[in-house]
Amino acid sequence: MTEILMPVSLSGSVIDALSARYTLHRLWEAADAAAMLHQLAPRIDVIVAAGSILAGGKTFPVDGAFMSRFPALKLVANLGVGYDTVDARWAAAHGIRVTNTPDVLTEETADTAFGLLLNTVRQFPAAERFLRDGQWLTGPFQLTATLRGKTLGILGLGRIGKAIARRAEAFGLSIAYCGRTRQDGVAYAYHATPHALAAACDILLVAAPGGTATRHLVDAQVLDALGPEGFLINIARGSLVDEPALIGALQARRIAGAGLDVFAGEPHVPDAFLALDNVVLLPHVGSATHATRAAMEQLLVDNVDAYATARPLLTPVAECLLVGSKAQ
Repeated sequence: MTEILMPVSLSGSVIDALSARYTLHRLWEAADAAAMLHQLAPRIDVIVAAGSILAGGKTFPVDGAFMSRFPALKLVANLGVGYDTVDARWAAAHGIRVTNTPDVLTEETADTAFGLLLNTVRQFPAAERFLRDGQWLTGPFQLTATLRGKTLGILGLGRIGKAIARRAEAFGLSIAYCGRTRQDGVAYAYHATPHALAAACDILLVAAPGGTATRHLVDAQVLDALGPEGFLINIARGSLVDEPALIGALQARRIAGAGLDVFAGEPHVPDAFLALDNVVLLPHVGSATHATRAAMEQLLVDNVDAYATARPLLTPVAECLLVGSKAQ
């Protein structure tokens, strides 16, 4: 019988689906979590993980030290396309597979990204506040920047990055990108570093994976390269952007503005962001629709089902494919 450890509470539908099929252990309900883990460690073969936005604001790192406590562990099933709370490389090297929930949230997240981009460049949230506050009675809203003739630089041209690019092309934007390597069959201009991409674009949109390898990929030098008429949009992970450097650039108007759906310490947002009038802030709502969250949850359950019935996993992460772990 498959036994699953869920360290932090996820949605009721995930809990119900897994409980109906398997033995589900709810660590967050334990009076003595250490004692529970000691007792269960030999029996757990699946851990269900998620980032804080999908786990009620709770972060639980599934790192090598934690996974090593479970000798029978074969699968870490992560809810969400981002899996930076899971050490997937360690897992793969130790015969443990990791899955995530990509594709089903691509279009929703791309919609959010482009909506955030429009709101940031055209200042629609500020315009609405202007109307609600009665200021339209005293004169028109200020003129804003435009998308006409601009270049969008996408930092991380994966599934979501490509979906954003398709939307940007429909709006007449030129596209450039940066990634670890130039992609075959992609006609967009390629830049080898974030700094070079920022210097070549008007709007820098961050869509790369989180994790230690990409921490502070957008730093003060990248922001300076973006320049006083440039905009930063981040729909990836807060860790990719040096937040103090961004706050300083916004305060000094070294960049024109920013649109942020993610933050380094979310759900806590620095007060300095709240005080700025040239930043649009969203509470990590990239995939937050009923339909998309249901599809993500179903994909997580489907991956657990595939493991439990010795079928190929639906969406193993890249690290597992590269290392070629033998979990099943």
